[in-house]
Amino acid sequence: MKLLTAKRIAVLMGGQSAEHEISIRSGRAVWTALIQKGYDAIPLEVDSSVVGRLREVRGQIAFIALHGPGGEDGTIQGMLEVIRIPYTGSGVQACALAMDKALTKILLEQSGMPVPRGFVLEQGDRRKPLPGGFKLPLVVKPVSQGSTFGITIVRKARDLQKALDAAFVYGPAALIEEYIDGREFTVGVLNDKALPVVEIIPQGGFYDFAAKYTPGATVYKAPAPLPGLKAKLLQALALQAHRRLGCRGATRVDFRLDRKGRPFLLELNTVPGMTETSLLPMAAKAARLSYEDMVEAILESALAREAEWAPQRHRG
Repeated sequence: MKLLTAKRIAVLMGGQSAEHEISIRSGRAVWTALIQKGYDAIPLEVDSSVVGRLREVRGQIAFIALHGPGGEDGTIQGMLEVIRIPYTGSGVQACALAMDKALTKILLEQSGMPVPRGFVLEQGDRRKPLPGGFKLPLVVKPVSQGSTFGITIVRKARDLQKALDAAFVYGPAALIEEYIDGREFTVGVLNDKALPVVEIIPQGGFYDFAAKYTPGATVYKAPAPLPGLKAKLLQALALQAHRRLGCRGATRVDFRLDRKGRPFLLELNTVPGMTETSLLPMAAKAARLSYEDMVEAILESALAREAEWAPQRHRG
């Protein structure tokens, strides 16, 4: 099989966010897949010396496997734009928007998409009473964080301040939303095509960090047991969100269906987990796409960006 590129691919992983270890696992899985496909790939843990190290290893294309702030918020993407190394996934603006859950919520809501009602609370305003119309249970989460770090479902009023403490560890603002009681789903989007819906059933009732990464703590159903029209609706909403934020490559869009079957879009991830047991590879497998083929498909987004950057030939 002919390779998409003969250039050296640096798989960027690690970083300095709270998701460092998950990123290492994602990056190593991606690197292994690229090697198995025959690509010239090298793993590169990201720190403040990343620019110099990219030059040392002669990296010509960057496969981004970084999660959280510094990795999927537009920071590393902007750096790669400046030094002109093509990279996988979404660009600077889309990453920055998607990382800010509050901005994403506003943008999608103004586009007519269904999102939970919510508001942002700054750290200095934490003692203010809740706005009218909000009642428990509520979900409290950091505005810019992933892997459910700092997220709490608040069921009793006395627990609200503790939940805010947990969220403010990751930044000066928290997003407070109504809790959507129902089922949880996710939809991967790969190169502008929606993958099969995956249902997430945490055994403890809450899909937190432990439920994500502890074997057996969560049951996954891929494809999800949903009526065809409902599955197509979630896929259409995921694709609409992906396009509205200007994303490319691979994204993952998370949903909840309430007890009446109404969908609510929770958030969009521009660099989804890429471990062998992560949700995006699970969805790809349900679409009969191997892990290695999925990684190669994501690589296409970097090659498309490289083609866009190529100098235009002017006709004489």
